Amino acid sequence: MTPAPIYLDCNATTPVDPRVLEAMLPYLAAHYGNPSSDHVYGQRAKAAIEVARAEVAELIGATPPEIVFTGCATEANNLALLGAARAAQPGGRTVLVTSAIEHPSVLNPLRHLARQGWSLTELPVDAAGRVQVNHAANAITPEVALVSVMLANNETGSLQAVRALADLAHAAGALMHVDAAQAVGKVAVDVHALGADLLTLAGHKFYAPKGVGALVVRTGVALEPIQYGAGHEHGLRPGTENVPYIVALGEAARLARTTLAQEAARMTALRDRLHGLLAAVIPGLRLNGHPTERLPNTLNISFPAVAGWQVLAAAPAVAASTGSACHAGDHAASGVLAAMGLAPEAAAGAVRLSLGRFTTETEIDRAAEALIGVWKSLTA
Repeated sequence: MTPAPIYLDCNATTPVDPRVLEAMLPYLAAHYGNPSSDHVYGQRAKAAIEVARAEVAELIGATPPEIVFTGCATEANNLALLGAARAAQPGGRTVLVTSAIEHPSVLNPLRHLARQGWSLTELPVDAAGRVQVNHAANAITPEVALVSVMLANNETGSLQAVRALADLAHAAGALMHVDAAQAVGKVAVDVHALGADLLTLAGHKFYAPKGVGALVVRTGVALEPIQYGAGHEHGLRPGTENVPYIVALGEAARLARTTLAQEAARMTALRDRLHGLLAAVIPGLRLNGHPTERLPNTLNISFPAVAGWQVLAAAPAVAASTGSACHAGDHAASGVLAAMGLAPEAAAGAVRLSLGRFTTETEIDRAAEALIGVWKSLTA
């Protein structure tokens, strides 16, 4: 039998960890109560939510009351950005600041606010995909209400100097929002160390199911809801809580916290092994993103003389992507790589290979062999 493709697309989504599945299954069947109900079924569900809230808080250095469960990171980003804008005093600060390489779930809400009359500044990035702090210092003035910059880029894995940006924001009296969806579970994340007032995470990026996320709202931060209903989740996210998925998120957070250091070291070694195997055979292979300050699982490379989508189309043994899963099927060059200043041909040759908890060394070697073979065939 033909072996299953080697899955190297963990930045798009991770498989559900079997231990996470085991934790959530009872809440799909036996423990089905509504957490707002006063009887034992409801209270059992409510207690499970609070255990999960504590686990998520511990993973990222927050307190349980600061965790607001959402349906995904996109919802959490919209709640953070639109909610902060709604809470801003009319006639007060009028400027929003972000980076040019944010995820669409950040850029599009901010651009929506710009159409409503806000002024939006999109900071450029350097060749490694990082915001330059001196540029940010010029843009973050006392007129700024909110700064939103991701912790880790989903395409290149490059890590931003979030703490320095947060210090600039706070010195100007602005809030700091951090989209940490791609970082949580892969690197250590602490809201206090980052200086984040609002922080977003996504369960399916660290082995929980798709359909659950969270927003950290630091104590004292004013936020208005963007949906209206009953008073669930501190009045910020109405709707009966998705108990099984919240339980899954809590277990995923617990597992991430207890294995983070060793998993980061293991994935770094595998990532660098893959890069080394490819670079040893393919002259002109280009690494995109910061060489060291990036996610331990992420390798974004440009193949010379071919398009990235052609490489992947000819390599069915490897399941990977050319960039963000939100743009799958689109062969246009990545906007992230263009913002980093890559030449069009280099951007077109890009492939993102992202490893995970279940990636093995044998799979890395097989993937390298397949990709090298395809590149040789395409350039013959």
